[in-house]
Amino acid sequence: MNSITKKKVRVSDAFVYGLIYLCAGISVLLIVGIIIYVFVKGFSQINWEFLTTTTSILKGTVGIAGNILNTVYIVVLTMLLVTPIGVGAAIYLNEYAKPVRLVRIIELATETLSGIPSIIFGMFGMMFFGTTLGLKYSILTGTLTLTLMVLPLITRNTQEALKTVPDSYRHGAVALGAGKWYTIRTILLPSAMPGIITGVILAVGRIVGESAALLYTAGSSDLLPATAKAYLGKILQPGGTLTIKLYLSAQDGEFDVAFGIALVLLVIVLVINMGTKFIAKKFDVNRLN
Repeated sequence: MNSITKKKVRVSDAFVYGLIYLCAGISVLLIVGIIIYVFVKGFSQINWEFLTTTTSILKGTVGIAGNILNTVYIVVLTMLLVTPIGVGAAIYLNEYAKPVRLVRIIELATETLSGIPSIIFGMFGMMFFGTTLGLKYSILTGTLTLTLMVLPLITRNTQEALKTVPDSYRHGAVALGAGKWYTIRTILLPSAMPGIITGVILAVGRIVGESAALLYTAGSSDLLPATAKAYLGKILQPGGTLTIKLYLSAQDGEFDVAFGIALVLLVIVLVINMGTKFIAKKFDVNRLN
């Protein structure tokens, strides 16, 4: 009879473990390979001029400063719109709505929206926001389109985060005489904050990497505003993001520029992922303390 410390290892178990480690190793190698390849191809293109100027034939410059500004514009505006709506919808579905057919339909619609290809969102945004509402190609049109795209992501992540909060927290708050909204605001949301932040930052990552929807809605202009007042009015003007610039550069055969932009995007995504882990861990520590 084998003891617990000397348990017999079956051949099938060893094979499965080996297969799991092999798959994990392949995944890591693929990621590392992509990072190294993009770094080698794009590092030579990265310099101060590339990051702080715009592309100009007359000046002989190649830069992505305008695209960086457009990307920041779209990310900030989209998150300002979608975060309160998504978190509010999740709070309603999880804490207020009764489990009836309407709630199930809403949840099904949310899951369906998250699976729709981005090109369809782009066509809808172009026809509805751009043509019907008269916003044309603009950062605002792209922002409204991306709001529809990432709304399901934030809603579902917030819902799942709220579901992980133990019911004992709710019962304890009710026993102490706390109201519904007070319980949500002071107990449930702080407890679910790591999951909510993860959903928000994942949404930011999707916005940064989106190209198909923005190509139809935001346009491809990479000009920098000439005055401080023009920065505020840029929301109603066309603006190509980094992914749009990458696509157009590759299409024109400017692969050195494309790989330079790819490296910038890769760094941004890595920073977002590390930021997600750091912030979520910070909230976990604060919650436990």
